[in-house]
Amino acid sequence: MSTLVTGGTGFLGRRLVARLLDEGRRVTVLARTPAPDLEVLGVRFLRASLDDVAAIRAACAGIETVFHTAAKVGVWGRSEDFFRTNVLGTRALLDGCRAHGVRRLVYTSTPSVVYNGRDLTGADESLPLTTDCPSPYPLTKAIAEREVLAANSASTRTIALRPHLIWGPGDPHLVPRMLARARAGRLRIVGTGQNRVDLVHVENAVDAHLLAEQALIKGHPSGETSAAGRAYFITNGEPVLLWDWINQLLRGLGEPPVTQKISLRAASALGAVCETLWRALPLRGEPPMTRFIASELAKDHWFDLTAARRDLGYKPRITMAAGTAELVALLRRPAASSS
Repeated sequence: MSTLVTGGTGFLGRRLVARLLDEGRRVTVLARTPAPDLEVLGVRFLRASLDDVAAIRAACAGIETVFHTAAKVGVWGRSEDFFRTNVLGTRALLDGCRAHGVRRLVYTSTPSVVYNGRDLTGADESLPLTTDCPSPYPLTKAIAEREVLAANSASTRTIALRPHLIWGPGDPHLVPRMLARARAGRLRIVGTGQNRVDLVHVENAVDAHLLAEQALIKGHPSGETSAAGRAYFITNGEPVLLWDWINQLLRGLGEPPVTQKISLRAASALGAVCETLWRALPLRGEPPMTRFIASELAKDHWFDLTAARRDLGYKPRITMAAGTAELVALLRRPAASSS
């Protein structure tokens, strides 16, 4: 089976490509970053960005399944940049799927597409997509998800997955950024520190993508409702107290835990000031705080997996405890080898 993975050089994408190769699949990767290590393994590599409409459409030729994991991510940036990559790029991919007869499209979305500024406690897929968010990433991902699901048809079946805070060995974003801020003394507990949050281990996220493809091919185990044209939250199914989990990681690495706090109101006000400064001045990088970050760090964000379990047969294999222990051991290894 011939498969295209957009963003195949990213954290999730690479793990997905590895699993597809293990299955003996013919894999094409479309990404901006050259990947000679993947080409050595037999991957066909296409170097292009999501705003290269012609390249995106052409990449779909001869493909049976597309895993669309690529996106412009982040909590800060120009709205037009996010729109061009996340919305226009996805539209080009949908056009390519239609033009070249691609039978299945598995779209990697995000739970932030249902952002509403409130606690999300056991939220399910009945929540409406956001149309009002202080960050362009959720807004553009929501538009793209809506269009992907609307494009579902008998000729091209589509599905959207919403993995929440992907982590695990090789994570270049979530845990490394948190550790860097903690070691620099710039990490503060936002709010009460009692908010519960879902995460998903990268291998569980890959499982979900492969199960979603199978659901589009064969239907799902229950046989009750078609998974095509639907969205699914994907997590470890084990909500944790976010700041307890962060401190568990820090202690395991011999780092002092985070104890200093800032209220959600103060963090939101600071975020608004930072956003104003970053818009007005030529400051590089992302602001240290935004209103969206403040909300995400202080509020509950955990989700009901009933639909994914029922329709996809999804069952997280790697628990939070096992994954955390493995990650701590891996992160401690360089320090141990250099001492």
